[in-house]
Amino acid sequence: MPSHNSHLYGLLELAKRAGLTKVYVHCFMDGRDVPPSSGKDFIVELQEKMQEIGVGEIATISGRYYAMDRDHNWDRVQKAYDAMVNGKGNQCPCAKQAMEDSYAAEVTDEFVVPTVINKDGMVHSGDSVIFFNFRPDRAREITRTFVDPAFDGFAREKLGVYFVCFTQYDATMPNVEIAFKPQSLKNTFGEYVSEHGLTQLRIAETEKYAHVTFFFNGGVEKQYPGESRILVDSPKEVATYDQKPSMSAYEVAVKAINAINADTLDVIILNFANCDMVGHTGVFDAAKAAVEAVDTCVGAVVKAVTDHGGVALITADHGNADKMYEADGSPFTAHTTNVVPFIVVGRNDVKLREGGVLADIAPTMLKLLNMEQPEEMTGKSIIL
Repeated sequence: MPSHNSHLYGLLELAKRAGLTKVYVHCFMDGRDVPPSSGKDFIVELQEKMQEIGVGEIATISGRYYAMDRDHNWDRVQKAYDAMVNGKGNQCPCAKQAMEDSYAAEVTDEFVVPTVINKDGMVHSGDSVIFFNFRPDRAREITRTFVDPAFDGFAREKLGVYFVCFTQYDATMPNVEIAFKPQSLKNTFGEYVSEHGLTQLRIAETEKYAHVTFFFNGGVEKQYPGESRILVDSPKEVATYDQKPSMSAYEVAVKAINAINADTLDVIILNFANCDMVGHTGVFDAAKAAVEAVDTCVGAVVKAVTDHGGVALITADHGNADKMYEADGSPFTAHTTNVVPFIVVGRNDVKLREGGVLADIAPTMLKLLNMEQPEEMTGKSIIL
């Protein structure tokens, strides 16, 4: 989940207390972590809150497909930017009506075409901007369009704005203030095995590259000694991944197998994006095809690992494609809270305990590597 509306309401309260009167909200619609057509209700709630607090107007509405891209689809990002800065795009004086019009055209929240509601709220040089997303990966591209003088994704006039990010989206991001600075984590798995002289590979396609690097390293971009990285481009020839459920999984698998066969690595962290990214589309047949593609690729990678005497751990941090429909038959596009599998292949001699959590995976990996667990890790090995 990239942000929370309670934070927005808190910011509006702060603006009111500070005596600000010209406060505008640029709404990025979700439709993934919430039902796909729930955006209108959030818009109505926001308008009621702004009236109650006594400050704030909606300036633009854009689907996350445009405003929160993370795969360098700059044509999409430009549409959101042009709406917020240049007042270009669909025009509608009523935010609620804009959402209703989008639904009437069978365009759900994620794909709402950038729409200008109030041109008084366009972002100009000298303005202050608060981006209250706390998750960094989908906030980086749109932020760079506002603050990075070297940005060349599309042509635009440089703005002089005071830009505040809720959290640190990227340590290399220039000209931003950070509201909540990152905590310093010591002895994350990647750092710890690097310090002990082990080699590691991080591999994924673009959509999940941050997950095997930045997120896995505890919010650190740094590449550790002995760590190599392989980034495979996610498909750009399709607008949504239900049109290509296999995404780039087969290429990721081939590159991973080649790395395994080179026999120079101690650890590989690999992510297959399909079940999550295609599950978010709500298209059952596509999700089924995505699962089948991942099943084939995982099988091939695991065989390569065990052929080289290695151990493969298969798990996930949440569900998605495991639930594709609501009880009423409508598409379900969000993550699930169902328990996820934790499968060990290549060590038939071990027994696993019940009730593991994500924090237990790194200690489990260290146990398989016959390494001591650092005191900073609070989890416990799942291997009995």
